[in-house]
Amino acid sequence: MKPILTLICIHFYLITAFAQTTTIRIIAKDRSNSDPISRVFIRQFQGDSLVTSVYTSLKGVSYFTVSTSKATTFELEHIAFNSIEKIPTKVFSGKSTDTLTIQVRMYYSKERLIEEVVIKPPGSPDTIFESSRVSVSDFEFLPNDHLVLLTYPKNLKKGTELLLYDGFKSLGEISLPEQAKELIRDYRGNPHVVTDKKIYGIVETERRIEIAQIEKDYYMAYIAPIVDSAYTKFYFSNFNPNFPAFDYFTYDVVDSTYKKIAKVQDDLMMELYRSEFKYVDVRTKLWAMDKENETGIDKEIWVGMYHFTGSIYYKQLYAPIFARNDSVFLFDHYKNLLFKYSYKGDLLDSVPIYYHLQPKENGWKKRLIQDYETGEIYIYYEVAGKAQLRHFNTSTGKLSQPIELHFKYPENIQIKSNSVYYIYRPFETTQKKYLYRERLPVQYKTQKLNQGTMVEVVKP
Repeated sequence: MKPILTLICIHFYLITAFAQTTTIRIIAKDRSNSDPISRVFIRQFQGDSLVTSVYTSLKGVSYFTVSTSKATTFELEHIAFNSIEKIPTKVFSGKSTDTLTIQVRMYYSKERLIEEVVIKPPGSPDTIFESSRVSVSDFEFLPNDHLVLLTYPKNLKKGTELLLYDGFKSLGEISLPEQAKELIRDYRGNPHVVTDKKIYGIVETERRIEIAQIEKDYYMAYIAPIVDSAYTKFYFSNFNPNFPAFDYFTYDVVDSTYKKIAKVQDDLMMELYRSEFKYVDVRTKLWAMDKENETGIDKEIWVGMYHFTGSIYYKQLYAPIFARNDSVFLFDHYKNLLFKYSYKGDLLDSVPIYYHLQPKENGWKKRLIQDYETGEIYIYYEVAGKAQLRHFNTSTGKLSQPIELHFKYPENIQIKSNSVYYIYRPFETTQKKYLYRERLPVQYKTQKLNQGTMVEVVKP
């Protein structure tokens, strides 16, 4: 059962020879029994401009000061009442001490049946979005808990659409001018859609979706490297997927100072990376030496970037950071340590980590997921096609028992408010890709965080 919102518009005109002000007292009562109605939300307008908005008291009364020379409009809204009252014209003497009392009698709106709402237990998938026309390729959350869905009718190469969804119905859609690849979030949590040549920012205005073009080179050079923020600090990196080392920095917008807080490096991978120079032909060595003279970058790095990164032995680095409340967590999988920093970038503590060792045996898929609301961090595993999540305790470094998801091989797993969202289509079926949600058997409180998406940045 769901009560229906009430919207009441009251128009009246104050006629006088002098421009004065007067006090309006509005009393809201139940038409059936004359009881006062509290918590009626009243908005006062002059023309199209909102002057003020208040709630009625426990006695159903609220007061407003209005100009007697202007037409004033009141709107009354309550979750349980529904009525429209016409207020007759009132003539004032022009004295500012005059008070007009307007008594509004409101009908109680009858309860109406809505569609059945099913609350499923943890571990049971709940279909959030389904369609017989389009499949879901990607999704992101908006600040008001609405969803932006990247969808396609047949395949991504033949046209993509952005769909605004409130969890129950589609609020609008827009076709993209280019072939879309994925949705990402910037360091403020704002969603963007990535295409071959451009990036489009996504906003919701008046319950509809709009996009604005951003140059892809600009986004990748100045926005994507920023992985998070806190107070006046920005956390960013010089990460390059073709180099086995990178640094994390902080930038303070108040005094424009930079500070290096950590260096991440895979020592074994770096040794193999540089040793590739020994095995290439003479022509490649001469080319690398010319590039060293031209740029000042070591010849071994040039050879490693253009030759070793294409081999089966090269593994891209993965060492994400997450901000939560006043702390920053760096998961350095190459030192086997979780480093804890203050929001200023000062090292506070470190905790040993072992969950990433022997990934072939335990199924670790080189992915950590942070809950967008609670800030809790989960480790993602995949064992025999079954997706598993294990909560990571940042104080002790311990893992919870595995939480197994219902379906095999889910796509694009994200976590929000102690629930996991993912895209799935049953194997060998004609069903479109749906968006599902499963409640996790945990209950953590909301914390302060602002997480973006880890983006691969290739320096030109």
